[in-house]
Amino acid sequence: MDQNKSAPPSGPRKIGNWTVVVDRDLCIGAASCVAVAPKTFALDNEAKAIFLDTCDEENPDVLMDSAKSCPVAAIIITDETGKQVYP
Repeated sequence: MDQNKSAPPSGPRKIGNWTVVVDRDLCIGAASCVAVAPKTFALDNEAKAIFLDTCDEENPDVLMDSAKSCPVAAIIITDETGKQVYP
């Protein structure tokens, strides 16, 4: 079974070599992540970023750019060793 299919909508999600989480307490629904990485993110009915099932298709550079575009740094990326790479 794919671990991502049953994951909470805001993560953590394993995407490539990274684990990505949206901090729902920080997310303000600016939707910059959706604009930059439309295969990865959408906003739910609370205007919080959630992962789409197509997130595995996103280019890693685009994923990092989407995290950097977040005005409140609500997208947290860690590498395969657990080291936080962004923010």
